[in-house]
Amino acid sequence: MKVTKTPLEGVLILEPPVFGDDRGWFTESFNHRKFADAVGREVMFVQDNHSRSARGVLRGIHFQIGEGAQGKLVRATAGEIFDIAVDLRKSSPTFGQWTGVVLSVENKKQFWVPAGFGHAFLVTSESAEVQYKVDAYWSPDHERSLRWDDPEVGVEWPDVGEIQLSGKDTEAPTLADLKRAGDLFD
Repeated sequence: MKVTKTPLEGVLILEPPVFGDDRGWFTESFNHRKFADAVGREVMFVQDNHSRSARGVLRGIHFQIGEGAQGKLVRATAGEIFDIAVDLRKSSPTFGQWTGVVLSVENKKQFWVPAGFGHAFLVTSESAEVQYKVDAYWSPDHERSLRWDDPEVGVEWPDVGEIQLSGKDTEAPTLADLKRAGDLFD
């Protein structure tokens, strides 16, 4: 498996080998041992999630704090997305910075977003299916979100026309609001 480090410590782009011929292709989408080697520690995933979204749907920037903090291993199994992570660790030298990657059924890349980071994706194809593993259960008491277009973070989203957001994401606080509320990671 090819592992590419990003500018944000701990956030990785993973590319499992793909074997193909005239009949199609095969890839090992997850191997516990290889994943642990890539991230440098054992990770126990507790839940798999699967979503389908239309072009222009932006989901995020979501995260969970405290004992509900989640790491996510994300991949697109149909279509294409632009996937991002935002460093929300106050003590990090890259606090408030983001990194992104295109995930698609064609490139079969995966994105590891550990706890301490916000996560979001934007669908850039006509539709996309996204599957991701998490290492902590969803907890509404720990769930938080960051405004997708916060100028302090400055995510450079691809132009897909109209952005479609949930009500929760439309009303998400800015990084400055999260700092004031203490809703970040140490």
